Amino acid sequence: MGDFISYVKAIFINRKNRFIAEVEVNGAVEEAHLPNTGRCKELLIPGTIVYLLPSNNPNRKTKYSLHFVENKGVLVALYSQNANKVVIEGIKNGLVKELVGYDIIESEKTIGKSRIDIYLANDGCSNETYVEVKSVTLIKDGMAQFPDAPTERGRKHLEELINIKKSGIRAIVFFLIQHPNGNFFRPNWENDPKFSETLLKAYNSGVEILVYKSENTLDKIRLIGDSLGFKLDN
Repeated sequence: MGDFISYVKAIFINRKNRFIAEVEVNGAVEEAHLPNTGRCKELLIPGTIVYLLPSNNPNRKTKYSLHFVENKGVLVALYSQNANKVVIEGIKNGLVKELVGYDIIESEKTIGKSRIDIYLANDGCSNETYVEVKSVTLIKDGMAQFPDAPTERGRKHLEELINIKKSGIRAIVFFLIQHPNGNFFRPNWENDPKFSETLLKAYNSGVEILVYKSENTLDKIRLIGDSLGFKLDN
């Protein structure tokens, strides 16, 4: 997240809809944009401490965006759209050992009918790589799981990665665990069997799976450690 950002501490009240949360700021009830389409029911519990980013845009419907939530003594990042930036920064800084040595690092690359999050390559070389990033916040007994809500869009991304791999191009799905208590990964078979089945299919088709954790503070989110273990079967 780069330079220091001044966050506002608040108390979560409830989730009005998919994108709006009600929060208490200094005794007043406010609405905050929630930049995470997951259910997050295990995180967004009434009375929980959250951290809001104020907006300077007078035309916005909400004065704040909800970026972090405290859960079981740790800070969890909920700004799922920021996951791509965190991974790209990690790649540029050499923190992803499986993805070192690339000169070209681009975001939002269109191929086929999909737009894949990260494109990697080198000038004059046939080593193109496509990376799709998924932000993970659901933790059950130390096990990170994705998704926490059914995602047909996510399943289609996996199908596109399968097609990319079949064409001879390196394809990767990158799970970024943004809850510090997650130490291992599995797809959420109970919640979204279609996505889980397609992830297993992708892996068996040669699509690589990387699982990294982030270290979260209010002024910085960064990748830490090496790729974690995962289990794909139900």
